[in-house]
Amino acid sequence: MESLDESGGKGTKALKICKVDIGNDDTIQVVTSATNVRNGSRLAVAPIGSTVLGSDGEGMKVTKTTIGGHTSEGIFCDSRMLGWDGGSVGIAARMDDSLALGSTPPSQKPRPDGGGNNNTELPESNVEGLFKKKPTKEEKKRLAEEKRKARKAAKEAKKAAEGGGD
Repeated sequence: MESLDESGGKGTKALKICKVDIGNDDTIQVVTSATNVRNGSRLAVAPIGSTVLGSDGEGMKVTKTTIGGHTSEGIFCDSRMLGWDGGSVGIAARMDDSLALGSTPPSQKPRPDGGGNNNTELPESNVEGLFKKKPTKEEKKRLAEEKRKARKAAKEAKKAAEGGGD
């Protein structure tokens, strides 16, 4: 995390407006009320378009949102969102300095002694990776064109099948 501004007044939860380097020279703004967020922290973050585990155990897509008048382009992940055993809800998961910026977080919560409960089986899930990049405009255009061509081909095949049966 590069910079941290705090806002909030009497009787409100203090919001922290953070500029976060997510690798590949990308910086996003994340607004949070997590208590363990500090300048220079290495935390798990899911940018817009990522999918994390929601409180119901189902995948939740991260979207751009406004919190307290500030735009948030991602979310700091707690242990539950990453599918880890242990950890507190609402406390951003810390990442080891050896992990490269923008890389996928480990499948288990890192332990200081290097151990951990390796016997825990996670349920099968169709949740996409946390750091899957959104398609570029060119990729979106190409995919839309491929869909149009497939629909047109299917429509022509249907016409041919109907016309051939007369």
